[in-house]
Amino acid sequence: MTRRKGWIFGVLVVAVGSGSIAQGQERKEQPKRPQFRVPEGVKAERDIDYVGGGLKSQMLDLFAAEEASEPLPLVVWIHGGAWQSGSKENCPALPLATRGYAVASINYRLTGEASFPAQIEDCRAAIRWLRANAEKHHLDPRRIGVWGASAGGHLVALLGTSADVKGWDGVGGHSNESARVQAVCDYFGPADFLLHFNPDRATKADSPITRLLGGPLKDKQDEARKASPVTYISKDDPPFLIVHGDQDPLVPIVQSELLCDALKKAGVDVTLLKVKNGKHGAFGPECEPSPMEIRDTVFKFFDNNLKKSSQ
Repeated sequence: MTRRKGWIFGVLVVAVGSGSIAQGQERKEQPKRPQFRVPEGVKAERDIDYVGGGLKSQMLDLFAAEEASEPLPLVVWIHGGAWQSGSKENCPALPLATRGYAVASINYRLTGEASFPAQIEDCRAAIRWLRANAEKHHLDPRRIGVWGASAGGHLVALLGTSADVKGWDGVGGHSNESARVQAVCDYFGPADFLLHFNPDRATKADSPITRLLGGPLKDKQDEARKASPVTYISKDDPPFLIVHGDQDPLVPIVQSELLCDALKKAGVDVTLLKVKNGKHGAFGPECEPSPMEIRDTVFKFFDNNLKKSSQ
């Protein structure tokens, strides 16, 4: 892969659907970016209804090698977009489908349809559906990782820490299946809504956090605590790789530092990769480590935790 292609991957993997979580800034027209295409030799199954209600926001796409000799570990991509936009299209995790993985990319209900906990309910329903249908789709239900950016980073972190939470499995079927995952890659997702967010932005009626929680942060403290991944951390949480730019103006890097410290304190295997000069949704050629090095770190993380483990 050329340096130019590596730069494209580094930008897209964090930028597609990442959105503005803090908001309160004017939206600027974004430049068109190259699309992730299904690699040759990879089969795509589109618009699988993982709940059964026919909603577009509760569908997933599944990608896997056309010929797989054994059940594949699975990486699930969860898009960003400030919980209010974005979709499963143009999945940045697609390259993993050529590296011995199956890849799923999911939609979930956005805040225009429902406030929290609808988003995590849908993510959990998708994991349960994938586990229940693992044999049919040649997946290994014991090896499921999740990867997301921004709002998607928040949701994958919440999947990682809240496996034992009751009351979030009323959406979809397969209640006998677990929503537990075996590896989490969190790109600059919020971890604690009660700390280190600009209160003016978070309180505005049209802010993403207000829409997510169903009201201003100051009035939704209990909901904010329930939506925060740090609330549920325990020693049996899966390994985490957290990636965050040190110049992120929307989700302060202290959010990932808090999450990393809390996971370490609980005895969880966690790595925080701080990207020098990295902004929110923009890891470019000026960043250290480079986009290619970041990509390789992500791939190695999944290899270490999904290919070498079947527990």
